[in-house]
Amino acid sequence: MKIDIFCHIMPPKYLQTLEKKIAPEVLKHLPSKFLPALADLDLRFKVMDHYPDRVEVLTVANPPVETMLEPTGAIEVSKQVNDEVAELVAKYPDRFAGAVACLPMNNVDAALKEAERAIKELGFKGVQIFTNIMGKPLDLPEFMPLYQKMAELDLPIWIHPFFENVGQVAQTEKQFAGYRVFTGKEDPAWAMDRAVFGLPSASARAITRLVYSRVFDLYPNIKFITHHCGAGLPFFANRIEMHYLMFGEKEGFELGLKKPVPEYFKMFYGDTALHGNTAALMCGYAYFGSDRILFGTDMPFGSESGLWPVRKTVDSIDRMSIPEEERQKIYAGNAQRLLRLPRK
Repeated sequence: MKIDIFCHIMPPKYLQTLEKKIAPEVLKHLPSKFLPALADLDLRFKVMDHYPDRVEVLTVANPPVETMLEPTGAIEVSKQVNDEVAELVAKYPDRFAGAVACLPMNNVDAALKEAERAIKELGFKGVQIFTNIMGKPLDLPEFMPLYQKMAELDLPIWIHPFFENVGQVAQTEKQFAGYRVFTGKEDPAWAMDRAVFGLPSASARAITRLVYSRVFDLYPNIKFITHHCGAGLPFFANRIEMHYLMFGEKEGFELGLKKPVPEYFKMFYGDTALHGNTAALMCGYAYFGSDRILFGTDMPFGSESGLWPVRKTVDSIDRMSIPEEERQKIYAGNAQRLLRLPRK
């Protein structure tokens, strides 16, 4: 069994609502315009049929609702899309193992209520946030109540990268310019820079902010799932340690942390969405260990309606030189434990 914990969706009713509520200039940049499997379930199921032992955990795709809608609209649409995704999980249990809540993060009090509703009433397995909230970093005090809530609920927070220059409600193409990355017609080099290097870089910066926020000391059982196998953490592990040993608290930084900084970076979870790079996965395995890596493909982002990243990711995991029992942890066991999923 393979439980794909980082799959994206923009279900039909959600898209219909966005078409009524956001500007046409913004609407044309939504990823559903060039990735039909985000909304077309028949197409999605055809792709899934290539790997019948694979099931998906659904996350609502970029962009965050708070970048498209004012707080009142974001609250309404978050509830609507969570209800719609819950219906899909209930209707297709052999396809979808669970779902992750979409939150209106431009109203934190409402986000807390929606997180609790989605988990306790809809049976969701965690929540998703992005690497910045309307341009604000994740370590601000205003976001700590969400981390406390998720620690209490004992379910993970998915962190998805997002462009750092989108810090207001997008009502014009100019305000939403970061999303041109998906077309790249104006400047393909810029598009490659943003998509390939910019998004993991945004994740790494968000992770660093969380480490220094003391969130792991405040809420010891907090769980964060990072996209793209830690977004460079394994590759730069010794640079993290070098910087800490050079400076640490020697330069007047009052860290107030209970552990050396490098230890906190290893407390995150990473998915396998490196799209065929076995060497990079082995680097992540050496860094996180087999208990903190989960199968994730980024489906349907990629060619062949999402089949390409699924095939490449599965092949790369199968080529890892690790014990078979640890491979099964990555494919399913860790997700079953972390998300409290039934073992089949």
